[in-house]
Amino acid sequence: MSEPFSTQVSDRICSHMNEDRGDALLIYAQTFGSLTHATSAQMLSIDPEGMNLSVQVNNATLPVRIQFDHVLKNSEDAHDTLIAMVGQGRSQG
Repeated sequence: MSEPFSTQVSDRICSHMNEDRGDALLIYAQTFGSLTHATSAQMLSIDPEGMNLSVQVNNATLPVRIQFDHVLKNSEDAHDTLIAMVGQGRSQG
């Protein structure tokens, strides 16, 4: 059974994304944050309704909130949703 969505789950997801999935974070910022000129992004937090990113655009750092298309149930749902969003972003780009 997947663990419920908690601060610890958010911290673990953010750590993983920032260390290993910078390309995905950039896709989220460019596609779902409508920041097509973004050059990098960092995940600050994630909760059942969305994620908060810090995005570099033209030498400026911008806070970006990206809402999910549904409320996440748990960490497994977060994983599946984040992967689906990368696929959607790649197909739109």
